[in-house]
Amino acid sequence: MTMTCPDCEPLRTRIRVLEGKLEERERTIAELKHRLALYENPHTPPSRRRYPTRSSARKDGRRFPGRPRGHPGSTRPRPRPDAVKIPPWKDRCEGCGAPLGEPSSVDHRIVEEIGNPSPRQVIDFLEFQWECGACGSHSVSRHPDCPPSGRFGKNVLVQATLMKYEERLPYVKVCESLDRTYGLRVTPATALDVTRRVSGWLRPEYEGALRRIRAADVVYVDETGAKVDGVLHWTWAFTTTSETLVAVRKSRGKRVLEEILGEGFDGVIVCDGWKSYPSFTKRIQRDWAHLLREADWLAERVEEAGPLRRALHRLYVDLKASLLEDPPPEERARLRRNAGRRLRYWLDKGYGCEETARFVRKVWNGFDYWFTFVTTPGVEPTSNRAERALREHVVQRKIFGTFRNGKGTRIYETVMTLLATWKQRGLDPSRAMADSLTAAWTKS
Repeated sequence: MTMTCPDCEPLRTRIRVLEGKLEERERTIAELKHRLALYENPHTPPSRRRYPTRSSARKDGRRFPGRPRGHPGSTRPRPRPDAVKIPPWKDRCEGCGAPLGEPSSVDHRIVEEIGNPSPRQVIDFLEFQWECGACGSHSVSRHPDCPPSGRFGKNVLVQATLMKYEERLPYVKVCESLDRTYGLRVTPATALDVTRRVSGWLRPEYEGALRRIRAADVVYVDETGAKVDGVLHWTWAFTTTSETLVAVRKSRGKRVLEEILGEGFDGVIVCDGWKSYPSFTKRIQRDWAHLLREADWLAERVEEAGPLRRALHRLYVDLKASLLEDPPPEERARLRRNAGRRLRYWLDKGYGCEETARFVRKVWNGFDYWFTFVTTPGVEPTSNRAERALREHVVQRKIFGTFRNGKGTRIYETVMTLLATWKQRGLDPSRAMADSLTAAWTKS
């Protein structure tokens, strides 16, 4: 017969209660870690990071965002005046009335000014039409600044579109700005229709950008979430050194790459580790910036990842230095073989921490794509070009929240594609858009 201590059962009950509380606490900690990961992870964009306060930054040494201490200031350069304005002449002293004569000194205050905007004009564009008596054909002569349709001139179309997509104003504010600046009163629905017509006239240029992207040797690609009528879509950016194409699609998968780049695309894609890219092509350069950020993030939390992080940074720096003088293909092939051996050495080490092992598996999965930039001239090791191309779209998304429908996405991708491309080429968006509209109207 087993003797049971009268105090054991209360202790067992107490243990069960404490174990239940421990499990609940562990679930709470896991949930909090998951929520924190949305704001603190190696891929968190600057717009979502939570920066320290100035007091906490002083205590733990973390850098507060903004200009660092000791940064040299800058003074606005003094411009050369375009005109001189003379004040009213004073003959007598305001105090006693005595004659003043010539001024005892003359000071100069250089002021930068802007001109008052011109008020709206109403222009009567004449349109000549002829009927050929010989063949019966119809001929039309229209002024190049006259739009084929609508009641608003080229400058109105350009300024309204730039206010919406360059200055990021809602349509209501576009209307208020046109009224305040030019005395032109329009409704938000009219402002939307203006951008629709502009995008329609600019669409052939968008199609031209699409053809050039498909023919490019290297394309940098990235995507970010967007809402269309509250449903998750994706804003894709395809960029080269002189071209950026924007596409808003419901999918984040391979079929978008097939649609935009074409199934016969034989260039190199520089991208992150999203699975759609290797399913589309094997000519990929994985983003080293993502890799090194993840390594830094891991090394801050896991001690055994420190040597791996340092090895990855050394490998990247060494490869960049070796490629500065554009070595011949044989030397590039040798550099790639050596780099592969160095990376394989560090990945083959046994790592006890599951986080480190998971990171190593991720690097192994993309092993064939880390060194494309070594053997292919003109390929950059990071997708920073694509990430920079997406920053404006992230800001726009925060402002308007969601597209209303497919018409809005078509306007958006057309105008934003051309604005980004014109800026890449060093063109003034206002002048470039006006010239494009004139060219489109002339063809019509």
